[in-house]
Amino acid sequence: MHLTTFADLGLRTLMVLGDLQPGQRVTISDLATRINGSTNHVAKVNARLVELGWVAAVRGRNGGVYLADDTRQASVGKILRQLEGPGEVVDCEGGQNCPLASRDCALRSRLAAAREAFFAELDGDTIGDLIANTAPAPFGENPTRQALGLPRTQQSSGVTA
Repeated sequence: MHLTTFADLGLRTLMVLGDLQPGQRVTISDLATRINGSTNHVAKVNARLVELGWVAAVRGRNGGVYLADDTRQASVGKILRQLEGPGEVVDCEGGQNCPLASRDCALRSRLAAAREAFFAELDGDTIGDLIANTAPAPFGENPTRQALGLPRTQQSSGVTA
């Protein structure tokens, strides 16, 4: 299965924000640079993440985004289901209708089951697990890594407190 760019950037955002110290936040522009996404696309992704409650945002001169309180415990599968939406793996009834769609095509239901199995496989992983098992970002210390007694990183610019 292939994730949409939207979902990919959403997961990248959550993992990068997990490296921030409590009370720190990062601007959308800095975040876009760090996750290799366009500022406009990252802004849209973050708007959705804020709407879903996974990210919190502060407006203004010292504003930015940061992980919401319970995001580290959130299931990766659940987050992906929300970011990917209810669409199908194959668009059987889109611009060029598939002639098998009206015949209760077995492939369509098998692909839907495979998609759900993909998400279910990730239900056992949390964002905190991904953060803890990924090398820390160079711009801040990783609270999850610290809680596990893993090495700390050095602070540098690009983040507001």
